[in-house]
Amino acid sequence: MSLIGKEIEDFTVQAFHNDGFKTVSKQDVLGKWSVFFFYPADFTFVCPTELEDLSALYDQFKQADCEIYSVSTDTHFVHKAWHDASENISKLQYPMLADPTHVLSKMFDVLIEADGVAERGSFIVDPQGKIVAYEINQGSIGRNAVELLRKVQACQFVAKHGDSVCPAKWVPGAEVLHPGIDLVGKL
Repeated sequence: MSLIGKEIEDFTVQAFHNDGFKTVSKQDVLGKWSVFFFYPADFTFVCPTELEDLSALYDQFKQADCEIYSVSTDTHFVHKAWHDASENISKLQYPMLADPTHVLSKMFDVLIEADGVAERGSFIVDPQGKIVAYEINQGSIGRNAVELLRKVQACQFVAKHGDSVCPAKWVPGAEVLHPGIDLVGKL
């Protein structure tokens, strides 16, 4: 069953952010674009490469009025320990959400029950709290932050210009399509 259009449920979780602990809830997500970036666990191998990749583009996500929330089933204490132990993770500027009770992992349907960890899932959530795009990768395959940012920008464009669609490899400023009978069989 597709999660497209599903409104995220109420939640409250702990997070490590800006050298401190804070609470993040659904209310914090509403009103802006969000990316929920699930990964299996702290202190692993592919995960830090992905989080560092996102960190390198964080300013561009913020310019797009989009907050990044990285999520694993680790506690906020483990997030802090990883932050303190890893030079690359210490540079992260976005909130690291803790999901030890699996509230978020179950809501986004990425929990691997047998292992108690999340799949590599990337979810774009609109300002109304609805999932508008997502991708789930097998655990050993890392994701690309450039492509995720492009998808956020495409989702935002389509939300603003409902009569236009973004073709493959669309980037802001590129030509869009206007669906209609005149395009049938022409592409």
